[in-house]
Amino acid sequence: MTGVWRTLLKRIADRPTSISALSSVLAIVSGLLVGLVIMLVVNPSDALPGFVTILFGAFNAGMTSLGNTLYFGVPIVLTGLSVAFAFRTGLFNIGATGQLTMGAFTAVYIGVNWGFLGPLHWVVALLGGMLAGAVWGSIPGFLKAFRNVHEVVASIMLNYVAMYMNTMLIKQLIYNQQYARALSPQPSALIPTWFLDDIFVGSSINAGIFIAIALTVVLHIILNYTVFGYELKSVGFNKDAAKYAGMNEKRNVVLSMTISGALSGAAGAIMFLVAGRHLEPVNQLLQEGFTGIAIALLGLSAPIGVFLAGIFYGNLEQGGYYLQLFDFMPEIIDIIIAVIIYFSALSLFLQKFVAGYIRRRTGEEVELQEGSEIK
Repeated sequence: MTGVWRTLLKRIADRPTSISALSSVLAIVSGLLVGLVIMLVVNPSDALPGFVTILFGAFNAGMTSLGNTLYFGVPIVLTGLSVAFAFRTGLFNIGATGQLTMGAFTAVYIGVNWGFLGPLHWVVALLGGMLAGAVWGSIPGFLKAFRNVHEVVASIMLNYVAMYMNTMLIKQLIYNQQYARALSPQPSALIPTWFLDDIFVGSSINAGIFIAIALTVVLHIILNYTVFGYELKSVGFNKDAAKYAGMNEKRNVVLSMTISGALSGAAGAIMFLVAGRHLEPVNQLLQEGFTGIAIALLGLSAPIGVFLAGIFYGNLEQGGYYLQLFDFMPEIIDIIIAVIIYFSALSLFLQKFVAGYIRRRTGEEVELQEGSEIK
């Protein structure tokens, strides 16, 4: 058994992404264990059944809860892809929530006013949201490329600009005075359910899950199998070397932030082009943008990993909903997610911990490379 374990550790050490993946798993397990301990303290008799409910949140009510897991996971997947795409190109897009907000407003505005588009209404509203997010994301990209303004500072500031603009524009252009919120998009602007409502009966799922899957696949192909993706990653690793090699590093920085913003804009559109959810003119940042940062970290900034991490988040959200059956407050899910976020933010430390363990067990060197990768 010891020989098998040693062989397994050597194989992990030989693969650059294996230790990073283990660090993400460790972050998730740590968050779940902290949640279990809290549940044991609060209500020992129901702690274990409640914990199982959290773990299998997507299956607590059959296809209904599975559909809702996918529904709530889609915006998180998209904001996670947004942040992850910028990560892979050496940029830290912390402005996903602002880009999401502008995308949401634009999509709802088109949804309310452009009913003449007929069957294409929802498509144009979605594309409009993506365009608005792209424009908002390009601003810190231009500032970074041509004025060397750090994208973290610029994007954080733009989050608040977007928040206040959203409040102002809703009141001026699409305000429903009776309910003190934005007007509802016309039915033709709502994301269609297609055949999914027949499969996931009773859930809120719509075609957004197909959009998320398609964007995940497209980004995976771009980053791993195209010259454009290679140039973007090269600029992220070393912009001076990329410039020396003849790449236009300024253009790539702008394009990276623009694409990142478009993904967040898509998340905003999909969130609010649904029945029963409305934009509100309140000065409050939408948390889905910040959650995307943790999802990007958990997913190792790889599109497929981010997709899986986002669906896992949706699973936890559903678990929290059904946790009330065991006399627990659903806020326990927020605690678990917060702990997972803290541990995922310490991903480099966890990678060093895992690498150190493997080194001690195998007697071989495992080095951490720049960009939180291990070789």
